[in-house]
Amino acid sequence: MSFESPADQQGRPSKTQLKQEMQALQALGEKIIALSNAQRARLPLSTDMLAAVEETSRIRSHEGRRRHMQYVGKVMRREDLAAIQAAFDEFEQESARRDHVFHRLEKWRDRLIDDDNEALEAFIAEYPDVDRQALRQLIRNARTERERGKPPASARKLFKLIRDTAGL
Repeated sequence: MSFESPADQQGRPSKTQLKQEMQALQALGEKIIALSNAQRARLPLSTDMLAAVEETSRIRSHEGRRRHMQYVGKVMRREDLAAIQAAFDEFEQESARRDHVFHRLEKWRDRLIDDDNEALEAFIAEYPDVDRQALRQLIRNARTERERGKPPASARKLFKLIRDTAGL
């Protein structure tokens, strides 16, 4: 004996499935709304979707926003969801690459402050255009700050110099 509804027996999605799909589309719409204009411009969105996203910023009431998000979900049904998801995946990959580069630069900063000339020579070999005098001065100041327990202002400046030298 089966407890399937007549709709399930005919191959149509259940009301629960439809509601879950609509909530997923609304959530994707929320992610799109949260993006910066530059990121949103990289998404393959229709003019209807762009207008709905733009309209969201003008809605102030909670209930009005809830109803508008239902509309955004409805408009999302006509969008190319695979292309939008691919763009979101690309955003995440870019963020991961940027994080990786920043971690690498932080390691350089820490090595330059902790080690003596070995790390300095390695950094200069990798980045020969660096301002060596400023680099050495910031390293000395960062070490002094660390020894005295002061805030790491020079370490931050050192990181900025490293980041600028690396071209980021």
